[in-house]
Amino acid sequence: MAQKKLQKDSEFAKYDMDGDGVVSDEELAMDAQRTMAWYALGGMLLYPVCVVVSVVAGIDTAAKILGDMAGVYFIAVAGIVAAFFGAQAMTNKAPKK
Repeated sequence: MAQKKLQKDSEFAKYDMDGDGVVSDEELAMDAQRTMAWYALGGMLLYPVCVVVSVVAGIDTAAKILGDMAGVYFIAVAGIVAAFFGAQAMTNKAPKK
């Protein structure tokens, strides 16, 4: 079966990481992982804002619960981000075929 190629000026050309004109399953998976890592980083930045907003809004119970969960949350999210960046580093160091 022949590989499918992108049309000229396709909106999906941004997913073609190696520039061969074919978007592979690996390239799509890489984009999904990158998106997940960015959302995780965004959540890490938004989490403290939620705690502050809870305090300002007078919802002290919510602020306490969020504060109690912070340690576990940040370790879990840091693990996701570290795994993504570690995989990227290993992929970039691997010899090209």
